[in-house]
Amino acid sequence: MTITNGELAGELVRGATDAAKAGPEHVTAPTAYDAILLASFGGPEGQDDVIPFLRNVTRGRGIPDERLEVVAHHYRAFGGISPINQQNRDLKAALEAELERRGIDLPVLWGNRNWAPFIRDAVVEANERGFTKLIAIGTSAYSSYSGCRQYREDYAAALTDAGLDGVIQIDKVRQFFDHPGFVTPFMEGLRTGLAEVAAAG
Repeated sequence: MTITNGELAGELVRGATDAAKAGPEHVTAPTAYDAILLASFGGPEGQDDVIPFLRNVTRGRGIPDERLEVVAHHYRAFGGISPINQQNRDLKAALEAELERRGIDLPVLWGNRNWAPFIRDAVVEANERGFTKLIAIGTSAYSSYSGCRQYREDYAAALTDAGLDGVIQIDKVRQFFDHPGFVTPFMEGLRTGLAEVAAAG
């Protein structure tokens, strides 16, 4: 039996808008969104967070704390702080500033998979603010289970856990690894680097 993208999406994308939950791989139908959900991995913000964070990352895999401590030393060497949350705060602020510059009134919520603020927290905030349609931007540019589908599963789980299934809908932007806005700075940096190497002989 052959399963089309539309049929697959209809089964897997719970909580999406009608335009996104069944149909073509890339939806082009205009949809009015109430807010943006910036979704990321999350990271510890202090020594006391490290092991609980790693437990979240490895949830369901039965990995003992002794093994997690082996990984924890990488975080502990930097005070137990991952840079990802501050990077996301900076990204959120930059996105808000750019939206304002363009005259677009679209609030930006932020939620993580593995550490506070969690995706569920963002979904609850959306409901409290009366938002019913969110467009999610995952901070992973690349297509993989953890960078794409797992976020869709996270959104569905957050909606169910918060009792908001059918109340809030969440669509996600496509993976942007090949978008010119993402690729061009790498190309420019590579050209500059190659020119510097060539000039140095």
